[in-house]
Amino acid sequence: MIKKRKVHRDKIKTNKRTRITLRVLSLVFFLLFLKLVYVMVIKGGDYSALAEAQWTSEITVEAERGRILDRNGEELAVSASVYRVDLDMITLRETMEKKDLTADQVAEKLAKATGMETADVKKIMTAKLSNGKPISYAILKRKIEKAQADSVTALELRGVIVSNDTKRYYPNGNFLAHVLGFLNSDGSGLTGLELQYNSILAGTPGKKVAETDRKSEDLPYTSSIITEPVDGKDLILTVDEVIQNIAENAAEKALEDNKAKAVTIIVMDPNNGDVLAMVNKPDYDPNNPWVEGKTSEELQAMWRNRAVSDTYEPGSIFKVITAIAALETNVVNSGSTFTCTGSFKILGVTIHCWKRSGHGVESFVDILKNSCNSGFAEVGAAIGKETLTEYIKKSGFGEKTGIDLPGEAVGIVKDPKDITDLDLATISFGQTNTVSCFEYLTAFNAVANGGKLITPHLMNQTGHTDEETGEEVIDSTYDSASTARQVYDSAKTAELRSYLEKVVSEGGGSKAFIDGYHIAGKTGTAQKIGKLPTGKTGYMEGKYIASFAGMAPADNPKITVFIQIDEPDPSNYYAGQIAAPVAQTVFNDIFNYLAMKSDASGEEIAKSLLRDIIVPDVRGMTKTQAQASLAEYNLDYITDSAGEYVVDMEQDPGTTVKEGAKITLYTGTTANYNKVVTMPDLKGLGRERATQILNSIGLKAQFTGDGMVTGQSIAQGTTVTKGSVIGLELDPIGD
Repeated sequence: MIKKRKVHRDKIKTNKRTRITLRVLSLVFFLLFLKLVYVMVIKGGDYSALAEAQWTSEITVEAERGRILDRNGEELAVSASVYRVDLDMITLRETMEKKDLTADQVAEKLAKATGMETADVKKIMTAKLSNGKPISYAILKRKIEKAQADSVTALELRGVIVSNDTKRYYPNGNFLAHVLGFLNSDGSGLTGLELQYNSILAGTPGKKVAETDRKSEDLPYTSSIITEPVDGKDLILTVDEVIQNIAENAAEKALEDNKAKAVTIIVMDPNNGDVLAMVNKPDYDPNNPWVEGKTSEELQAMWRNRAVSDTYEPGSIFKVITAIAALETNVVNSGSTFTCTGSFKILGVTIHCWKRSGHGVESFVDILKNSCNSGFAEVGAAIGKETLTEYIKKSGFGEKTGIDLPGEAVGIVKDPKDITDLDLATISFGQTNTVSCFEYLTAFNAVANGGKLITPHLMNQTGHTDEETGEEVIDSTYDSASTARQVYDSAKTAELRSYLEKVVSEGGGSKAFIDGYHIAGKTGTAQKIGKLPTGKTGYMEGKYIASFAGMAPADNPKITVFIQIDEPDPSNYYAGQIAAPVAQTVFNDIFNYLAMKSDASGEEIAKSLLRDIIVPDVRGMTKTQAQASLAEYNLDYITDSAGEYVVDMEQDPGTTVKEGAKITLYTGTTANYNKVVTMPDLKGLGRERATQILNSIGLKAQFTGDGMVTGQSIAQGTTVTKGSVIGLELDPIGD
């Protein structure tokens, strides 16, 4: 009985142990199941990617960047196929161990093949991660030519990967540099249109994925998986390469002739906002923008597109805006008169017109032609600060124009509640408020096109090259009409254009005149604001910006031209003397290129383009001496007899003729002659130039003040005896 009980108890214990074991095993299997679910389901993607990374290699296949073309299809920026070198450091270290090569030896081989410095290569090879471990991958060099790529491949170093890359070329060098911009080391746009339209130009890179063994060697039985790259779109600009070249040459010459800090020229079609040309000088070569030896600040200044990113007080070119406001509000008309005494006083402050002696009684057309500050201060007062500010703002000032370039600056427009009577006067003739070149030209275009404010733009179309035909296929076109808004009355703009034509044909912009082409425009000479020696901010002595804005033909403009000369030689900074002649050259070359019709004959046009020359006095000289002297002034001569000395001249010394004119010389046997000359007009000339002219006709100068000639003691055309002293009044001209 006792034995049976014992057997029963043992059996119970055995069953209990079995159940416990089964439970433990079940728990273990359940935990294993959970672990399997975690590994295969929850972490499956991660582990799969990790495994794939161990037996596959992924190489980026670069997309070809789209071209940038001018409006006629001329290439301005293109991409060429080059190569890149990358380092798989894990494989390369195994290669070095297998071939018994040191890091110094490999670095030297790679440096020689790529044209790099050995120390730079070794630095890349031995770089560490943030945790102190050696890197597993590095870019050695990008954008190398085929010869270098072949030299790297010939080294037969596993782990050194040579693959395709692209390099940006700007075939015309500095041409259109500030507009095009350039790329950074990663091939993305850094400045200019390259940055503005990077997403369109760049395209989408592809991928090549290949199965490899542990040494990163392609397995013979696998195929690469390739995601094809999508090439970037071409960007077709509004810029005309020929007109851009005209502007480039004119800007370079103006920079040199005027010893200026900078020159900007913009040419536009005012009817649709197309920018036909834009140039800033000095500039840079986008193929090599990182000029050695320049600081970061110097590079940024060199790359900055001043036409878009800089603002300034415009001076008298702003009188165009005051004028359209005055005409539309009917505070003036063609019969309005103004009296300029040379100065006026507001709030205890005396403001001088550029002509200190005053212009006298003037019509509205006259105050535009003469660029009379006194007259425009009176016009501004009649308009009123609220209404004038309203016109300034609806003309687009104080807001971005929307030009499709990065870094656009916005000028300052003073709030009416902060405008004093003195501010109102200065705003009326172009001081106090500031503008950018494109802010001003956008408003000026509205006067040219009948009153529409249109966004200036450089992108005209996007497209791509058809692979079969090789022809350009247009994908999209910019719609300029979508941004246009009517801001001025078309009849009033036509009236103002007729007045502005007189500014060029008869007034301060006369050096832009071309016979038969009806150019309308306005000059402006503004003193620059900056830090003074005292540490305060104010108008800087001897630092000016000379501007000219013009349109043609005046009755129905097809072209607008803007010229800005920053800090010209302080001895000659008057816009009528230096900016208007540049505009004349640009307009004439564009007229010839576009075959625009003229009312004048070819001979008349050619004559109007010649420089004005003040005839020097060559009387008392021998014929040989007289001939040499006249040649220095680009003047020809004819003589009436065989006398040895020049005793008289048909064109009196001091009169104005065109260069190349023939001066008739009367000769005799003695050097005696009549000692009288004709007084020339010296307005707008600096001290040095005025002295030269007076010396050339035997007169002396006595100066009062500083700046440019605003008054002379003897009127133009008056006969005066040689040796006389001419009083010349100099003032800082702000016309």
